[in-house]
Amino acid sequence: MTTEAQRAVAAAVVVRGERVLLVRRRVAEGTLSWQFPAGKIKPEETPGEAAARETEEETGLLVVPQSVLGQRVHPMTGREIHYIACRPVGGQAVVASADEVAGLAWATHGEIPQYVPYGLFGPVQNYLDEALLS
Repeated sequence: MTTEAQRAVAAAVVVRGERVLLVRRRVAEGTLSWQFPAGKIKPEETPGEAAARETEEETGLLVVPQSVLGQRVHPMTGREIHYIACRPVGGQAVVASADEVAGLAWATHGEIPQYVPYGLFGPVQNYLDEALLS
């Protein structure tokens, strides 16, 4: 049985135009501060459903999961994380959960290294290379 602490996480990779949505955590996980909207997958949810729910809870933005980009054990947090490409369908991105999120940004491709200096998971980087530069 999976405990709360061991539960896998879903991250929403939300692209709008030529920008990707990043949130700054109120409490950083080690050097991890800016990241994609994300949270624990509930037992009754798919990773896509969790990514959409977490995005709405954290930013107020309504998104629809499009595709699974990949999964891994995150090298900085040790958590299993599922990356889900999501399309925005309503609402405006704001700090909707001030307990969890301290800020948000729509970053261009060239700005991503300023927010995530340690680099992105390969399949996510490949997706963003295509989505933001085409």
